[in-house]
Amino acid sequence: MADPLAEFEQSEFTDGGKTRLIYRSGSGPAVIVISELPGITPEVAGFARRVAATGLTAVMPHLFGHDGMAPSIGYTASSFARACIAKEFTVLATGRTSPVIIWLRALARDEHRRCGGPGVGAVGMCFTGGFALGMMVDDAVVAPVLSQPSLPIGLTKAHRRDLGLSPGDVDRVQERAAAGCDVLGLRFTGDPMSPPERFEQLRALLGEAFVAVELDSSPDNPHGHARMSHSVLTEHLDDRPSTPTRAALDQVLAFFTERLLR
Repeated sequence: MADPLAEFEQSEFTDGGKTRLIYRSGSGPAVIVISELPGITPEVAGFARRVAATGLTAVMPHLFGHDGMAPSIGYTASSFARACIAKEFTVLATGRTSPVIIWLRALARDEHRRCGGPGVGAVGMCFTGGFALGMMVDDAVVAPVLSQPSLPIGLTKAHRRDLGLSPGDVDRVQERAAAGCDVLGLRFTGDPMSPPERFEQLRALLGEAFVAVELDSSPDNPHGHARMSHSVLTEHLDDRPSTPTRAALDQVLAFFTERLLR
């Protein structure tokens, strides 16, 4: 099987004493592609290649897992367990920003300096879905995308409504949205890991600046989406033209190009 990361250049980025491997492809303004669990899978790399094909630089930092490895139930469970005990990720607490987001903001600033343009795009998925919102605190991030944001884990009503940010960061996100920075969010309607209450909170906080794309996965939905569909841009993407997930993917790519290639 071909190496899904063979086309990507590798480098390292250090901030706050933490060094991580970076995969980069393309040219033009940068989009930080933050992988879902279990890690940078072939599907995540495939999405990054689509970003690069639009005339942008796709930048994938290694946060967890084994880069390039295909997902499986055991691999995902193992990666999830490791991430849950890592101090860099706030999994259950409400009203807190995961420390890794501070590192991601620094990466975004560095990529803005490197790649130029009006700013940087960012997309988080699942476990990292809300991280792009936290990165928006920094002026360098001008195109944040939240794909099925799943933290904090929705154990209670308060957890399901929480955005995984400190109160100060929430205020700053609201301020930037009011100043014209839109936020794009994606989820399947029946996805319990990315609860509807979280999107309701985003609508209440950001108003028209929050662009919600909710794909029907109710029983007997006309699109054939499975009841437990979750990963809009990767695992559960139906890439055929005119399908709802393909339309969502195209909307994400257009969101990046309209804001970064101007």
